[in-house]
Amino acid sequence: MASPFLALEALDKQYPDHHAVRSIDLDIAAGEFVAIMGPSGCGKSTTLRLIAGLDQPSGGDIRIGGVSMRDVPAFQRNTPMVWQSLALFPFMTVAENVAFPLRMQKVGANERRRRALDWLDKLGLAGMADRHVSQLSGGQRQRVAIARALVTEPAVLLLDEPLSALDAHLRVRMQTELARLHKQLGITFVYVTHAQSEAFALADRIVIMSEGRIQQVGRPQDVYRAPANAFVAEFMGMNNLIRGDVRGVQGGLLDIDSRLGSFKVPMVDGRSAVGKASFVVAADRITLSAANDDGPAGGIAGTVLGLEFVGSVQTVFVEVADGIEFRVQKQQHEIEALDLVPGRKVNLSWDPRHAWLLPQAA
Repeated sequence: MASPFLALEALDKQYPDHHAVRSIDLDIAAGEFVAIMGPSGCGKSTTLRLIAGLDQPSGGDIRIGGVSMRDVPAFQRNTPMVWQSLALFPFMTVAENVAFPLRMQKVGANERRRRALDWLDKLGLAGMADRHVSQLSGGQRQRVAIARALVTEPAVLLLDEPLSALDAHLRVRMQTELARLHKQLGITFVYVTHAQSEAFALADRIVIMSEGRIQQVGRPQDVYRAPANAFVAEFMGMNNLIRGDVRGVQGGLLDIDSRLGSFKVPMVDGRSAVGKASFVVAADRITLSAANDDGPAGGIAGTVLGLEFVGSVQTVFVEVADGIEFRVQKQQHEIEALDLVPGRKVNLSWDPRHAWLLPQAA
């Protein structure tokens, strides 16, 4: 990456009762869409508040456009945030809500009104300027909050789980709206979310955090297919983790013995070829076959525990040896062909090329 537009440098935040952000480094390019994910309490929202200037770091620095934000108050950074709660003023009209940041910047009333109406028009809310927010639907209120954040024409827009309060249909619509705005405006988006679907649909890169530390930064497909460690693999939810011992190397493949059997796993440059080893296989890379079909070598016997419908695919939960549970994703027609129901005996197998070796530290 060339010189980053937004840079977090050894950024640290300690509170009296916990260490929220632990000396993280992150470079974000101008116009990039970055999503920060992680479990509750991992430090992602605190990171966003530090960028916005709502909290002050205990150490490190934040640079925007190469300029240090140390001691720069929030109102001078022009890094507005769209909140999960939206934080709209119920006693103001829609236009007054949108114009409020300009009022704080001492912009004249006529110019405030003009710019507020312009942004309302861009977000499909023309004609609603003089309504009160209580008269709007959830999706419309979300658009008002985004218009209010963008009316100052910021270089960075911060979004803290902005779609979590919407129903599923509205979330999809607003994802499309956010993607359109990002492409149209070309400004930097930093987006905190719990939802993988949102992050994968919107972000150029994803940041995975845990206990105040960054675990991995990468494109959505890289984080999903090539997790940096066991935490990321398990956090992504559709990776099956197997641990074992390396017994040898042949033709660029490790021979790994585990409680589930012996497996071949491609070597990864810089990864150890001795001692303990862990690897993952994504749920959509696993082949299911009937129990009376031996299937490819290296398969695992299991029993279907249940199925979960998740749209165009179903997730099959399969119990294998020692009570270990695997997740397998299949199309509906594959489910029907195998007559997969709870209690059905199956074999699980995969192409060795689809196994991903984790660093030894995992």
